[in-house]
Amino acid sequence: MTNENLQLIYTLLCDDVRIEMGNKISLMGVFQNIMVEKLPISLIKFAVVNHWRGAGNHHTEVRILSPNKTNLVVTSQPTNIELAPGGFTDNVSFFVNVVFPSAGTYWVQTLADARLLEEFPLIVTDVNNVESMQPTEEISETIN
Repeated sequence: MTNENLQLIYTLLCDDVRIEMGNKISLMGVFQNIMVEKLPISLIKFAVVNHWRGAGNHHTEVRILSPNKTNLVVTSQPTNIELAPGGFTDNVSFFVNVVFPSAGTYWVQTLADARLLEEFPLIVTDVNNVESMQPTEEISETIN
């Protein structure tokens, strides 16, 4: 997704992120969906990693919306990123004690300069709801 001089290359969800020597990032527990034994669930910690390419100064934000997109579950603090022409950077938004009250398709949104650049589904379910899901909704990752 593009916003003039800014391009969002990818977004990943994971349990944690560490900065290693040489300014490398290590991602732990990369996931696409959340399947738990019982809902509601409170995730102690997770991260959203955005990889950006472009130029200039920009304000970014990550938010997660309820399945009906009317309620904000959580939002990150706005972050300033600065890119030299043709440069790239990673932005990590950490979230703590986030409650997903019920099963459903939540929405992870990435904004830059107050414009929505990306939105993708985050399926949250428990073992009781897996059987009732549509065949197109696959659960490929698990968080315990």
